[in-house]
Amino acid sequence: MVEGDSRGNVNGVLTIDRAIIDAIVAHARRDHPDEACGVVAGPIGQDVPARLIPMDNAARSMTFYEFDSMEHLRVWREMDDRDEEPVVIYHSHTATEAYPSRTDVSFAGEPGAHYLLVSTREPDSEEIRSFRIVDGVVTEEEVNIVDATVKA
Repeated sequence: MVEGDSRGNVNGVLTIDRAIIDAIVAHARRDHPDEACGVVAGPIGQDVPARLIPMDNAARSMTFYEFDSMEHLRVWREMDDRDEEPVVIYHSHTATEAYPSRTDVSFAGEPGAHYLLVSTREPDSEEIRSFRIVDGVVTEEEVNIVDATVKA
């Protein structure tokens, strides 16, 4: 049995629409060899990644990402206005595995978010992994990719 936390989140699993994953991977491929980054917003308290918000890597780096401070402020205000929160914070690694670096861990400031990493080091495939990062502790979680366009 998988237990939820006080916000109703299911610990250990990120369920995300295939179209969002495909768009994140496309963003990572477009920005390669620099790291890509962004957010997937969702309704507050529901742990449902619903709206992709690709962002600019202000660092323009192959080994580091940084949200532009003005864009960061604008996006977080927009989410607040829409009663949303950052459900997923994503970025790519261009030469290493999809695992949070020490820098990633030190800058992880959203304890309720899933931290999704995409490695684009292989030209014909990508590695997609998700983590919770709380107080410097990294915990990998399962990624459940669903097709929201298919109705049962």
